[in-house]
Amino acid sequence: MSTTPTTPAAMPEPLSMGAVLRIPVMRRLWYAQIVSNFGDFLALFAVIGYLTFTAHAGAQQITGVQIAYQLPIAVLGILAGVFVDRWPLKPTMVASDLSRAGLCLLLLLAHNVWGFYAVLATISVVSSFFGPAQGVAIRSAVPLHGLRAANALMQQVLFLARIAGPAVAALLVSTFGATSCYWADAASFVASACLIASVTLSRPQEMAATEVLNPTDKPAEKKGLGMVWSDMKQGVSFIVHHAGLLFVILALASGMFVLGCFGPLIAVYVRDTLHGSTRFFGVASAMIGLGILIGINVLNTFAKGIKNTVLVYSGLSGIASGLVLLTVLGFFWSTILGNFVIGFSVAAIIIPAQTMIQQETPPALMGRVGSTVMSTVFTGQILGLVASGLLAQYLGVRQVFAICAGMLVVLIVIGKLFMEPKGEAVV
Repeated sequence: MSTTPTTPAAMPEPLSMGAVLRIPVMRRLWYAQIVSNFGDFLALFAVIGYLTFTAHAGAQQITGVQIAYQLPIAVLGILAGVFVDRWPLKPTMVASDLSRAGLCLLLLLAHNVWGFYAVLATISVVSSFFGPAQGVAIRSAVPLHGLRAANALMQQVLFLARIAGPAVAALLVSTFGATSCYWADAASFVASACLIASVTLSRPQEMAATEVLNPTDKPAEKKGLGMVWSDMKQGVSFIVHHAGLLFVILALASGMFVLGCFGPLIAVYVRDTLHGSTRFFGVASAMIGLGILIGINVLNTFAKGIKNTVLVYSGLSGIASGLVLLTVLGFFWSTILGNFVIGFSVAAIIIPAQTMIQQETPPALMGRVGSTVMSTVFTGQILGLVASGLLAQYLGVRQVFAICAGMLVVLIVIGKLFMEPKGEAVV
């Protein structure tokens, strides 16, 4: 008997976002996402703003903040998913939130670059377990025909936080100092933990993770490191052997590589090229989130019939166009417009990637596949961060933007020739 969740004929009418929010568990998870993500952006942009405009840190030190925050997730992502697929959901998520609340307060004791790096890296270690657990929780709380709406809701929260976070962080830092953002971030994690603790979370009654693949391929029961290694291979194998999913994930990671080059240098660009203030840095950074948020809604409404690959290529082209604006022009309005175009274009990559991951992944592999995707994306961003710091030091920020635009054009050609699946396998 086939129970494959991706069979269109078996799908009821998709739920709206409003209908999904009427599910009590999903509504609490959504509230938790709002407060914790907003607090996260407050703290992160407070650290970047403090180091840029108060400590006068260089480009490499600024990019180091992002690297410290993302590297543990990139390294531990695949491994974390193995445990998330086996651990109880609610204790994992609550413990993660409370641990991060305590760690945020350690930012109060950080007064140099390395202190900030250490605290942010430790927070990231804990976060590498929370993200996949949250994905599994949503999958268990929401019916299959509501997953797209649920995923859209969570993505919108992320980018709304990105819009408001930089501006609010800049205001708080300039008025009360960076420590106010650290206290707010710690409080947001406590609030998130309380919301998650108030709901009942259980895994769906589905086949065991070790039975997802062909049962004849299942080895004898393993323990310890052997079990962990076997589970990791199972998740990676599913992605590698799914041509369409692999292409979209690689394109997403490649786009994030260029975005990693671009993102942290905006602060230096505002300071050195535009001679702007902390407040304008907050506004300029927020435009990326605004572009992504509007892009998600516009493309979800008007691009339903467009192929995933066409959306991905359009997104990569749009990011390149935004970078060209920043390279050629050096005005406040062109920075706002360029950042918005880049954000809108990122949405054209996120939509097909998130849709395919939700639709194509077996429920029992959600933790591992989700964490592997997260690890791949963060690895791309980190490589971009490393490259941006080195290139900006020797070539200049605007030259880095030009190189990134050129790389995207090359990526589109390579993707069309080698990375795009030649045909959709129907199983």
